[in-house]
Amino acid sequence: MKLRWTDVADIAIELEEAHPEADVENLRFTDLWKWVQALPNFADDPNKSNEKILEAIQMAWLKERE
Repeated sequence: MKLRWTDVADIAIELEEAHPEADVENLRFTDLWKWVQALPNFADDPNKSNEKILEAIQMAWLKERE
């Protein structure tokens, strides 16, 4: 399955697997943006991202850790 920016929950799961040591609460959006694009299953236009989407991914990642 290829991930798109709108696949917030799935991206959060893959980010947790790829970066279990990350300080998600203090993560810069620029780093998050790069990490999402580096995921093996990610296949979306980098320009379709925005602050709202990145914030949603960050919140889903925090929830994934609970």
